[in-house]
Amino acid sequence: MNQFLETKIEFLKGVGTAKATLLNKELHIFTFADLLWHLPYKHEDRTKIYKIIDLDENLPPVQVKGLITRIEILGEGSKQRLVAYLTDGSSEMELIWFQGIAWVKKSLQLQVTYLVFGKVQFFNNRFSMVHPEIELFDETAKQQTGFLQPVYHTTEVLKKKFISSKVIAKWIRTLLEQPQFTIEEFLPSYLVEQYKFLSPTEALRQIHFPQNSEQLHKAKFRLKFEELFLVQIKLLSQKTYRKIYYKGQVFQNTHLLTKFYNQHLPFELTNAQKRVVKEIYKDMTTGKQMNRLLQGDVGSGKTIVAFLSMLIALSNQAQACMMAPTELLAEQHFHSLKTYAEKLGITIDLLTGSTSNRERRIMHERLMNGNLKILIGTHALIEDSVQFENLGLCIIDEQHRFGVEQRARLWQKTTSDIYPHILVMTATPIPRTLALTLYGDLDLSIIDELPKGRKPVITAHRYESHRLRVYEFLRKEIKAGRQVYIVYPLIEESEKLDYKNLHDGYAQIKKVFPEYEVGMIHGKMSSAEKDLEMQRFKRNETQIMVATTVIEVGVDVPNATVMVIEDAQRFGLSQLHQLRGRVGRGAEQSYCILMTDYKLSKESKIRIETMVRTNNGFEIADVDMQLRGPGDIMGKQQSGMLNFLIANLAQDAHILQEARHHAQAILDKDALLTHPEHQALKQHLEKTQKEATFWSRVG
Repeated sequence: MNQFLETKIEFLKGVGTAKATLLNKELHIFTFADLLWHLPYKHEDRTKIYKIIDLDENLPPVQVKGLITRIEILGEGSKQRLVAYLTDGSSEMELIWFQGIAWVKKSLQLQVTYLVFGKVQFFNNRFSMVHPEIELFDETAKQQTGFLQPVYHTTEVLKKKFISSKVIAKWIRTLLEQPQFTIEEFLPSYLVEQYKFLSPTEALRQIHFPQNSEQLHKAKFRLKFEELFLVQIKLLSQKTYRKIYYKGQVFQNTHLLTKFYNQHLPFELTNAQKRVVKEIYKDMTTGKQMNRLLQGDVGSGKTIVAFLSMLIALSNQAQACMMAPTELLAEQHFHSLKTYAEKLGITIDLLTGSTSNRERRIMHERLMNGNLKILIGTHALIEDSVQFENLGLCIIDEQHRFGVEQRARLWQKTTSDIYPHILVMTATPIPRTLALTLYGDLDLSIIDELPKGRKPVITAHRYESHRLRVYEFLRKEIKAGRQVYIVYPLIEESEKLDYKNLHDGYAQIKKVFPEYEVGMIHGKMSSAEKDLEMQRFKRNETQIMVATTVIEVGVDVPNATVMVIEDAQRFGLSQLHQLRGRVGRGAEQSYCILMTDYKLSKESKIRIETMVRTNNGFEIADVDMQLRGPGDIMGKQQSGMLNFLIANLAQDAHILQEARHHAQAILDKDALLTHPEHQALKQHLEKTQKEATFWSRVG
């Protein structure tokens, strides 16, 4: 980057020290470059002046030019308003102000031509604009009409100090007009020619002050491609680097896998499960460290795939571990895998925060002397004291709950320069674009079919007025020997109120169903209490389980066939989908009933309709990303990686695919970027690597 762009922002004409301090604090703008990359979030169309007679209230904000013929103040007290009547020869419209009336009245002149801009409304048979932007029309003024006006994010603090979007635009224009403003091209020339890209200098000019909408489109395309391409080349070069330099143990032997598969496998694997096991086995035979992401919808059978992968490691005298985000989930994995392990006489243990010091000491000893083959646990696994004799495979469940650093700390559980293979699992379906961005350094496996005999869950939306019919339906299911979950929302802001609703709901259910046993489970209970309640439910000693979302991940009760979700509008889509996944685990038909108020926001309606329409987790994840944006989907741990300046993963999937394709093609041909046509790209990557960008956290 040239010196000009690195200049501190206070040296820009019109800024100075006081405003620079505000820009630092409010918008993280410290240099000329930061200001230039403060991109507009939209452009207002100032290219056309509308005639009043042609207006329509469905139009976006528009420009009108005309004379003010009269001004009057109407209404009393707080309802007082100033109305100015504007005519352009074709018709007349009203300009209305509710605030700053005295100041506006003083500044308006009669029979003078004004240019006004705002959103049009149609009321009492005439058009009006409330609080329009208004300025005297000047035939000779450069840049008063005929352009697309950039609109920038600002803050209340800045607005109070008169740093508006227009002021920011003025500063940016000043910068763009400096002769020193240039940005060097770093994309290979053959890519620039193929896509007819604008130069980076021109793209930045056009994104701020486009000549027309076509140039704006070209600038956006160039900058989005560039941003996504840089992400992908960094991720893929890490992947390439790992494949070249990170050795993994070679696991050729499969005798335990074969024995279990032929003698003890409790059900037939789906074709998708078989395919994934083959992909994992192939990775484990190459002598390179496996780094694979396994995506599978709720109930698609990832756990058995994880166990079969462990058996490959164990067949070769290695150990395996599995890390889960919560004690409840770690315990569930432990209990289900123990059943399998015991059939082969394999030693398996569980390590969580609740494990006593005495048990830990014994466990550590057995790990170090190789007598303990499989260890399941929570974050406790990455404590320094946990060391293995020969760790060959690490499985991480619900990856998005862990940071990248935690993933890396598991690798270091080895004394040699041969790393354990890594299998990352998630039951949270992630849209492909997001998976390529967050986990683009991993190979991807997808289990995209449900086990045989599973029937898709039927989902229905019901209002409060249907409650008695819903209760009758629950009674019918319980009479047939099934069990029911009833889930209440638990949102941090209203936790006290939510717990009250949960307890009230529990009391109500006990009253409505006196003939059945009702259990309750929530986050404020101890692990032992939760475990006791879940075990009672599992043994069908309780028929109805009233719960918060603590049951969202993990616990498997095949006999539970109905999931009632109270106040379903308060849950996110992926959460609704995860909760629905708690039923439909046996051979019986299962149901999910979404209870809501009549009043639903537009977004809530879309969420509920999506749930009723489809069981496909990937489709649901796509809708979720359109609604919430990628950062929110992945939670706080990962959203930092998604701070794109211009690209939008929910809308730019096609650009991402192109960018990834070209990044991969470049690395296939020139892994270390030594060819002359890749020199500028290599320098750019090295420079951005040094700068404290969020990419340093991706590894």
